[in-house]
Amino acid sequence: MEAAASTTAVPYLEKVDFLKLQNGSDIRGVAVAGVEGEPINLTEPVAEAIAAGFAAWLAEKKKADSKRLRVSVGHDSRISAQQLEDTISRGIAGAGLDVVQYGLASTPAMFNSTVTEDDGFLCPADGAIMITASHLPYNRNGFKFFTNAGGLGKADIKNILERAADIYNKFTVEGLTSSKEKALASVKRVDYMNVYTSDLVKAVRKAAGNIEKPLEGFHILVDAGNGAGGFFAAKVLEPLGAVTSGSQFLEPDGMFPNHIPNPEDKAAMKAITQAVLDNKADLGIIFDTDVDRSAAVDSSGNEFNRNRLIALMSAIVLEEHPGTTIVTDSVTSDGLTTFIEQKLGGKHHRFKRGYKNVIDEAIRLNSVGEESHLAIETSGHGALKENHWLDDGAYLMVKILNKLASARASGHGGGSKVLTDLLEGLEEPGFSGELRLKINQSHQDLKGGSFRDYGEAVLKHLGNYIESYPKLKKAPVNYEGVRVSGFGGWFLLRLSLHDPVLPLNIEAPSKSDAVLLGNVVRAALTEFSALDTSALDKFVQAS
Repeated sequence: MEAAASTTAVPYLEKVDFLKLQNGSDIRGVAVAGVEGEPINLTEPVAEAIAAGFAAWLAEKKKADSKRLRVSVGHDSRISAQQLEDTISRGIAGAGLDVVQYGLASTPAMFNSTVTEDDGFLCPADGAIMITASHLPYNRNGFKFFTNAGGLGKADIKNILERAADIYNKFTVEGLTSSKEKALASVKRVDYMNVYTSDLVKAVRKAAGNIEKPLEGFHILVDAGNGAGGFFAAKVLEPLGAVTSGSQFLEPDGMFPNHIPNPEDKAAMKAITQAVLDNKADLGIIFDTDVDRSAAVDSSGNEFNRNRLIALMSAIVLEEHPGTTIVTDSVTSDGLTTFIEQKLGGKHHRFKRGYKNVIDEAIRLNSVGEESHLAIETSGHGALKENHWLDDGAYLMVKILNKLASARASGHGGGSKVLTDLLEGLEEPGFSGELRLKINQSHQDLKGGSFRDYGEAVLKHLGNYIESYPKLKKAPVNYEGVRVSGFGGWFLLRLSLHDPVLPLNIEAPSKSDAVLLGNVVRAALTEFSALDTSALDKFVQAS
């Protein structure tokens, strides 16, 4: 900020712990009042400092370039989005960088702006900021950051927040006024989403042999959940020839009045399934708020999400790249492993939770000579090597549309049956569930230590406890928590990435088998009195 010579301190700035805004490789906070017990911590000065921190970080990373740096800024449909876009723009402009505002955009589009070569749209951007808090409630917001190397990692976010804290503490009235003036004078606006959607359309046409309308005759619905994904119906599907009548919740509305824009949410999936059945559509597509996650529903109402979406994408990718490794998060099913390795002839590399962990692991495997073309999490985050390892919900759906279009072009009709048929042989559990066991951080058992240390002690004890059960078998290769097979199913107890919680995932042929697994965990954890096992107690006692 060019305010070193100014001396008037800003009178209304509150003390802020910037590092508490970090959420893995994102920044998250409360931007709007209205929820009791959740005071605003993503204020305009805080957001401006974070933007200036990113500008300083970017300038250091790109120091070999002599040109003036350019940052693109976009947002999802949240009610605080426009205000934060203007605030972020002030922070960037005040640091001496150019700003290009995109308005309503998707997270994947923001990354793409750093690799697009198009002077007419002021691309490529040297850095990009997406203003989003994914599927969190209306009062939240946050930021994701990109360069042409991909999304920033945890260490980069910590670095930016440390810079932001220093900038914030040095803010002056004159400096803030100057950044506002610079933003007014220098900010440009372009409709970059036209470029992004055009590329998606081209990808489907190319896969179908350069047919202009390869989806002609298909009836495909979109449920955007009032997030940023409404563009997909009119800007992608309709130019490809699909009928989109019956699509719902395409209008941006940051209060999310119909359902949470989240492909993992049962109400959301029920909404798109019902719409497909009511409209007798071939396919339904649903996105999360910022379109980096997605799921689908076939004409019979069968969902392609979680393990089923991973299985479908694996089938498509392994047709193109036989034998390749599919990297997933830790809570995928044993049936999925069997499907990928025995039915499809691929290799399943089950890694950790966290989409960035999964993507980074796929990149690492390629770097050491193990070919991987797909990294995908049960949450719906999926990234392909051919698409810069970007988790792009719209691009995942394009891969599925490519399959429909190429089947039609080769004379195979049958609506979405070609997709459903790809899942033939996938074993699915009779019961699947997740229970969350919370750690009481104020309990005397922690002895002033961290919840993470306590959680690790729980996991170590459970691992040792299992050794005395001959009917149970620990997973031979496991990167997170304790994963155990038995009673025809499996369980995984792991420590949450960010919270004082131990999630317990259980899958089994039946609820009674799942209860047998639950009882094993319950018996092992009796001595850990700081662990709230009430959810597990209720589960096993209700059966």
